[in-house]
Amino acid sequence: MQASTAPASTTDAPLVLIEREGQVARLTLNRAAKYNSLSAAMIGALLDALAALARDAGVRVIVLAAEGKAFSAGHDLNEMGADRDLADFRALFASCSELMLAIQRQPQPVIARVQGVATAAGCQLVAMCDLAVAADTARFAVSGINLGLFCATPSVPLSRNMHRKQALEMLLTGEFIDAHTACARGLVNRVVAAAELDAEVSRLCASIAAKSPDAVAAGKQLFYRQLETGIAEAYGLAGEAMACNAIAPDARAGIAKFTKKA
Repeated sequence: MQASTAPASTTDAPLVLIEREGQVARLTLNRAAKYNSLSAAMIGALLDALAALARDAGVRVIVLAAEGKAFSAGHDLNEMGADRDLADFRALFASCSELMLAIQRQPQPVIARVQGVATAAGCQLVAMCDLAVAADTARFAVSGINLGLFCATPSVPLSRNMHRKQALEMLLTGEFIDAHTACARGLVNRVVAAAELDAEVSRLCASIAAKSPDAVAAGKQLFYRQLETGIAEAYGLAGEAMACNAIAPDARAGIAKFTKKA
């Protein structure tokens, strides 16, 4: 496995570790002592890493992982508790939203590998990833309400992953749900024993990496575009996407191979 690092502060270890194994890139949040909180620097490091991988045609799938017991505890409360004004907070939440949208716009599917607690913006990060695999020890909460701060930005992807009342219950109570409940509610795709987490993530990566990268990238883009439209417009977008896909070289070759077998 080839490894590199995303930019870090001058005094600390790299904020994000970047590893490559074949067609899979793994980004690992590397602030275990701070529960991988999404500081401004961490957000910037993730944005830089995603931008670099978006230009790498050799990468078919991205895994977003984390060191330590927590996947991410959300925003850095020490950073938020500093002497900040409204403009500062607007800039912070705008940069976090930029990161979340970058994940959705990324040409490669992004899979969250959730080994531990994911709270507030950390839970938002899981919800924004295209897919998520969790260890059975993982837990999830949007707990800002416990501090008098409604998790407004996490509510955006949470309400698009889960039923409305289930999402709002989490947002209004700040209570944790376990991995199996998160799976039943649509926040994660698969739950496995912690010892099997890497193997399960690898299986999912291999399945996706074996598919046409052009079809995957175009399909991911179309999937999110049609979700935000009415049904008639969604069918128009989907029909155009399928027509363009049908004349692509990978699709022509796949159809020809199938018809020769029939």
